[in-house]
Amino acid sequence: MIKHALPVTREADFSAWYQSVISEADLAEESGVRGCMVIRPWGYGIWERIQRLLDDQIKATGHENCYFPLFIPLSYFEKEAEHVEGFAKEMAVVTHHRLVSNGKGGLMPDPEAKLEEPLVVRPTSETVIGTAFARWVQSWRDLPVLINQWANVVRWEMRTRMFLRTSEFLWQEGHTAHASADEAREETLKMLEVYRSFAEDCLALPVVAGEKPENERFPGAVATYSIEAMMQDGKALQAGTSHFLGTNFASAQNIRFQNAAGELELANTTSWGVSTRLIGGVIMVHGDDDGLRVPPRIAPWQVVIVPMLRDAPEDAAIVDYCKALQKELARLSAFGEPVRALLDLKPAKAATKRWGWVKKGAPVILEVGGRDVAGGNVSVVRRDRLYRADGKLDSQVMPQGDFVGAAAAMLESVQASLHAEARARLEANIARDVTDFAGIERAFAEGAKNPGWIEVQWSRPTGAALDAVVERLKALKLTIRNAPMTAAVADGACLFTGAPAVERVLVGRSY
Repeated sequence: MIKHALPVTREADFSAWYQSVISEADLAEESGVRGCMVIRPWGYGIWERIQRLLDDQIKATGHENCYFPLFIPLSYFEKEAEHVEGFAKEMAVVTHHRLVSNGKGGLMPDPEAKLEEPLVVRPTSETVIGTAFARWVQSWRDLPVLINQWANVVRWEMRTRMFLRTSEFLWQEGHTAHASADEAREETLKMLEVYRSFAEDCLALPVVAGEKPENERFPGAVATYSIEAMMQDGKALQAGTSHFLGTNFASAQNIRFQNAAGELELANTTSWGVSTRLIGGVIMVHGDDDGLRVPPRIAPWQVVIVPMLRDAPEDAAIVDYCKALQKELARLSAFGEPVRALLDLKPAKAATKRWGWVKKGAPVILEVGGRDVAGGNVSVVRRDRLYRADGKLDSQVMPQGDFVGAAAAMLESVQASLHAEARARLEANIARDVTDFAGIERAFAEGAKNPGWIEVQWSRPTGAALDAVVERLKALKLTIRNAPMTAAVADGACLFTGAPAVERVLVGRSY
């Protein structure tokens, strides 16, 4: 039996395991405010890598970064009724600008400092950015407007879980305005593909891209598209969304332009975003019973060197050997960037440091002791394959020069193996042979382990017919995730309505 590093396994309690990874890997901790978290350096380092890589891709598509205020006047939201209704229950509102003593040793809002207009703490920025677009866009020559911002947002969630659903989270939100609906739709799908390829290539996260059903659209959108990732417990995580807003927001916010013929038209707008929820996805897709496994492309440190020191005279030689190794690694390139190597000189036992980095998920861990120095070797542990077939730690002794020569390829191998493992799990857990609702009920029966997703034929019902399907699925705690763009062409009847199907959709439980 293998004694794992975490106090709970995925099999025993997946939810408790998830919280254990966050704690043991030093990713985040509670802040004292319900639903808000302190993101610790290792967790924030992963977010910084996500930011850096994705920001480059966003800019490569022609977008520019900017920043808009955290506080948005309530009147901005009141212009867009459908949008407001979708977020109203989650909005945090500022009503006063000063505190005074309550006479009992505490503080209270000053009744004399009430704001003339309440301010909403940013839940998303369509309204405030749309108001700016109305100022910026006057002529067809001003279009398209392509902007992005990295920011924090607040949505007052009732049930919170670190990284997955928090009252405050970090994200990027892109907003664009276009002269035509076709151009805006093209933009929406272009950014969906940026998210899909980023998830696959950088996070090693297999996803399914497709359009959300009508009832799952972003409030005020004409169409919403998502990338959906499957967690190890079979649940879906909406990992990113891209919205075609048509002229709905432009109409409410008066984003008009004079076309080439001199006529006034409404602009077509889009918005799209991903958040720190991606870190939750990385945990639940790649983590194991020893902690997190971080794909090398987003690992703050790709190689961690752990010297085995014993407060002995030879310690200095071991440290010098490790410093020289660190310099050699820094000269290498992997994934088009310098290799990120850390020399861990913290005053702790080598075994304690090794297992600390195992739990954090550093892709490659090197241990160097006196014998390694004498023989010109390193002991290599790959985080994607921690144990040998006999259950013992898979620590491979290699000549230092051989390791340096193979380090970049090894990191690429770790990245590829994490993706392949997750891809195989995704494909193995999508059922495509269910033809009636009873089949769905059986698949998601009480106590079913990792039921995954079911792909079924769909007729795109609307109104009362759609509501009936939603309620039927809700009773089983299920939702329609999206209509995969890569699904086979519909060729039969809708499982829910019996009407001719027009596409196929994924059904599953979600976070």
